[in-house]
Amino acid sequence: MKIISWLLSLVVAVILIVLAVAYYWLNGSLPDYNGRYQAPIAHPVSLKRDQLGYLTIHATDRSDTAYALGFAHAQERFFQMDLSRRSAAGELSALFGQQALNTDISHRRHLFRQRAEHILTQLKAPDLELLAAYSRGVNDGLNRLRQPPFEYLLLQTTPEPWLEQDSLLVIYSMYLDLQGKMGRDDYAMTKLKAALPEDWYQFLQQHSPLWQAAIDGSEQQAIALPSSPYPSVLQQQLSCIECTPADAVDLGSNNFAVAGHLTGHGAAILADDMHLSLRVPGVWFKTQLNWVEDQQAQQVTGLSLPGTPAIVVGSNGKIAWGFTNSTADWHDLISLTLSDDEQQYLSPNGWQPLEYITERITIRDAPAHSLLIKQTEWGPLIPFADGQPYALRWIAHDPQAVNLNLRYLEKAESAAEVLRFANTMGIPAQNVLVADQQGHIGWSIFGPMRQRHVADWDTAQDWSKGDNYWGEQLEAAAYPQLLNPTSGRLWSANARTVGGEFYKLLGNGGYDLGARGKQIADALAALPQADELALHQIQLDIQAHLLQPWQALLLDTLSPERSEQYQLTEFRQLIAQSSLKADVNDVGYTLLRQFRLTTLELTFAPLSALLEQVGSRSSDLKYSMETPFWLMLAANRADTLPANYQSWQDLLLSAAKQTEQNIQAQYGSLTQANWGTRNTSKIKHPLSGAIPLIGHWLNMADTPLSGDSHMPKVQHPAFGQSQRMVVAPGFEELGVLVISSGQSGHPLSPFYRSDHPYWLAEVALPFLPGPEKYQQQLIPNP
Repeated sequence: MKIISWLLSLVVAVILIVLAVAYYWLNGSLPDYNGRYQAPIAHPVSLKRDQLGYLTIHATDRSDTAYALGFAHAQERFFQMDLSRRSAAGELSALFGQQALNTDISHRRHLFRQRAEHILTQLKAPDLELLAAYSRGVNDGLNRLRQPPFEYLLLQTTPEPWLEQDSLLVIYSMYLDLQGKMGRDDYAMTKLKAALPEDWYQFLQQHSPLWQAAIDGSEQQAIALPSSPYPSVLQQQLSCIECTPADAVDLGSNNFAVAGHLTGHGAAILADDMHLSLRVPGVWFKTQLNWVEDQQAQQVTGLSLPGTPAIVVGSNGKIAWGFTNSTADWHDLISLTLSDDEQQYLSPNGWQPLEYITERITIRDAPAHSLLIKQTEWGPLIPFADGQPYALRWIAHDPQAVNLNLRYLEKAESAAEVLRFANTMGIPAQNVLVADQQGHIGWSIFGPMRQRHVADWDTAQDWSKGDNYWGEQLEAAAYPQLLNPTSGRLWSANARTVGGEFYKLLGNGGYDLGARGKQIADALAALPQADELALHQIQLDIQAHLLQPWQALLLDTLSPERSEQYQLTEFRQLIAQSSLKADVNDVGYTLLRQFRLTTLELTFAPLSALLEQVGSRSSDLKYSMETPFWLMLAANRADTLPANYQSWQDLLLSAAKQTEQNIQAQYGSLTQANWGTRNTSKIKHPLSGAIPLIGHWLNMADTPLSGDSHMPKVQHPAFGQSQRMVVAPGFEELGVLVISSGQSGHPLSPFYRSDHPYWLAEVALPFLPGPEKYQQQLIPNP
C-alpha cells in the first residue's frame, strides 16, 4: 500500500510540475493588459478593456488609432492573422508541412500575394499611411510580448513580421471563404446540362417558387414538370459516395433593418448576424475607435477583423451597417481550346501563348514544391476530372477587388450617402444594409461588379470568338439598390434578393432556398412596432417552417395502421409530437429533418451518381432539389421514380424505414436522438488536436446547440452565427453585440472564453463597451 501511495504521490507531483511548467511557458506570451509602452506615435494613446475584453481605443488621430488597433490585434490574435494571410497566399505548408500542400496549391494559383503587392502601389497616400501605421502596431505589439504566441512554441518556429500587403491578403482570405467555389458549381451545371434533355435540365435546376422573399417583391414562377419521359439516366440505381443533393447554403448570414417610423426613438434599427466557421479564437474582435479629425470627435463601434485596420460592421453614431454574403455569381468557367502541343489557347485575337509562372511552395520538414501555374488572359487554368482545359475568370483577380474604402463608412452620415459608395468597395461582394439616425434604410451590393456579356452564366462557355466577355466596372448609378421601401423593412439571407434587370447584373452563385429569408420577412411584417430586443429575438428564431409540409407528408404516408405494419409506430409518434423547432430536446425534429434529407437522397441518388462519375458532386449544383421534388410528387408519375421503387408511397416508406434504422443504429434508441445530441458544438482551436492529453483545454466545451439550416438561427457544430449585432445609430446604448468565442486567442487570458457563455445562453450583451477594468498606455517615443 505504501508503494502505491508513493507512486500516486509521484504521479501527482509530476502532473503538478508539468502544469506549472506549462503555465510558466504560456504565461510568457500573455499580454500585460495594464502595460505602459513607448511607441512611434504622435500623441499618447490608451487601450481600455472592460471585464469581457471589449477594446476601446482613444487616440488623437486616425493613424495612431490604426497603430493601436494593430498593437492589440497582434497581442490577442496574431496566430489567427498569420493563418489568414498564409491561407490567401498559399503559404500554410511552411507552418504545417505536407498536410497543407493541396490547400496551398489551390490557393497559390490565384497569386494573391503578387496581387496584394501590386495593389499597394496603387493605393492613395492616406490608405498607405493607415496600413503602415497598422503594420508597425502589429509588429510592435508582437515584439512587446515576452515570448511569441504559444502556437509558435508548439510549432517550434517563430512568427514572421507583418507587412502592409498582409492586411490585403486577409481581405483576399475572405474571398476564398465567401466565393471560393473555384468553378466547381459551373462545372457541375455543365455536366448535368450535357447529360439531360434541356426541358429536364431547366426543370431540375430552377428557382424555388415555394420559398422566396425578394426585397423588391419580384417572384419566380415554377417550371412545370416536362411532358417528355423522365431521363433514363436519372432512374438508374448507381452508387454514390455523397448522395445528398444541393440543399442549404452553409456559408452566409442574416441582416435586416426597420425604418424609423416603426421604432420608438425614430432612428432606424439594423440587425446583423454573419454565419461563418466557428473556431477558437473567433473571427471577430469587438472594438470601439475614438479619435479627432478636422477638430471633430469621431467614434466608430463594432467588429474589427484581426489583420485589418477598420471596423467591418457597426455604427458611427449616424449610420449603422451590416453585411450578408451576396451569394450571387462572381466567376465564370471558360472552356478552352488548346493547340496540339498544348502551349497555346484560342482567343478572339487568335492563338495566344499560355503564360507559365513557377511558384515555390515552402514545406516544413520536406523539400519545397515547385508549382507550375498556367495562365490565360482571363485567368488561371483550373483542373477538372474530365481533362478538358478550363480557365477561371473571377472578380477576385481584378485590381478593384481589394482596397481600404470600407473606412469611408467611418464618417458617413446617411443611408443614401452609403449607397453611393457601393462600387468603390474592395471586398467580396456583399448585401449591405444600412440604417441611419434619421430613420432611413437602404440596401445595395458592396463590392466590384462588371458588365458581363456571357451567354450562360451557369455553365462553362467558349470565349474564343469574342461574343462572351466581361465589360467595364459598373458605375455606382448602375448598381442595384433600394432606399426607403414603403414597407419600412429590408432583409437579406443569402437567397435571391431582387429580380428583373437587377437580377441580370447578379446572377445566381448558389442562392439559399429562401425559407430563412421568408421567415425573417414574415417576422418583420408581423411587427407593427420594433425595438432592438424584438429584432434580436428574430435572430434567435428556431422555428422550422420548411419542415411543416414534410411533417404533413410523413404523417399522411405513415397512417397509424401503416406505421404499425412497418414497425414505425414510435417513429411516427415522435414526429407527430415535434414542436417543429430545432430545440435541443426535440427528438421528432431530428427524425423529421433526417427523413427529408433521406427522401431527397433516394429521389435524386441517380443524379448524384451521374455527377460523381464525372468528378463532380450534386452539392455543387446551384439550386436546391426541394422544388422539383414536390412537383414530381404532386404529378405522381411512376416514370420519375428511381428504379426499384414501385410508387412514390413506396419511396417515402423506404425513406422513413431507412431513417428509423439509421437513427436506431447511431443512438441505440429513437428517444436518445434529441436535436442537441446530434447538434453539439465542436468549436476548436486549430492546434488542439496536436497536443496530447490537454489539447481539448484549448477548445470551447462541447455543448448542445439549438438552431439549424433554413431558419434565422443558423447553427451547426462548427458553423453558425459568428456574431449577433442589433443597433440603432444614435441609440447605441440600447444595442446588442455578442461574439461566439472570446476576444483573446491566449488560453490564460481572462478574455479567452469571455463572450462564449453569453452567446450560448442567447444573452443580449450591450453593444457598447462596459466600464474600464484594464488600460494599456502607449507613449510617444522621446
